Amino acid sequence: MSWQIIISGLSLGLVSSFHCIGMCGPLVFALPIQHLPASQKLLGAFTYHFGRVFMYTLLGLFFGFVGKRFFVAGWQQLFSIVLGVIVLVFLLSYVLNKKFLHLKTVDKLTAQLQSFIIKNMQRKGLSSLFLVGAANGLLPCGMVYFAIAGALATGSLTGGSFFMVAFGLGTLPFMVLLSQFGYILSISARNAMKRMIPFVIAGMGILLILRGLNLGIPYISPHFNNTAASSESCH
Repeated sequence: MSWQIIISGLSLGLVSSFHCIGMCGPLVFALPIQHLPASQKLLGAFTYHFGRVFMYTLLGLFFGFVGKRFFVAGWQQLFSIVLGVIVLVFLLSYVLNKKFLHLKTVDKLTAQLQSFIIKNMQRKGLSSLFLVGAANGLLPCGMVYFAIAGALATGSLTGGSFFMVAFGLGTLPFMVLLSQFGYILSISARNAMKRMIPFVIAGMGILLILRGLNLGIPYISPHFNNTAASSESCH
């Protein structure tokens, strides 16, 4: 597995964790583990996050498979450019805090997921914490969308799953510390890290576009072989 995939996923996850603290912090604080002894509290927190990372892995497998279909068809250059443009459009939506696309179906799914989370939050046991984490991994989130774009761009099931696993693991350090010790960083420090997010996402979008331009630059814009037959022969 390419180390670039792992590093990219971890980096995106680490930077995204400061967005997660703001968006998912209340949910983490509400987990029914605060009354438990320290060791059980830590186990509960990891079980919740394992459920979240597990769902990210499934998303990575699915979208890696979708990306692979484009690569096998010989459309990898165009696909990479289009994906890079989509990432930049979503980034603009994130920066402006506006939704360019609003689907009622997504709202209904979100409401069902939230209801599922609330029901399981009222139950005790590690299985409920795992289910809460898995459901949280499906809630609409701009940073997860960006991660999915990265999984698509890998063009393989293993690449997509490893990218999403790395993304999930990248969010863990600060999220676990949050569940154990509360807001350990000052507001100014968290805001400084959050200001890095648009630059990381912009870099991701630009790299995807450069990757599709076939400029012959190692690691950044390597030459693609656009024939479907040659793509199929690699599998």
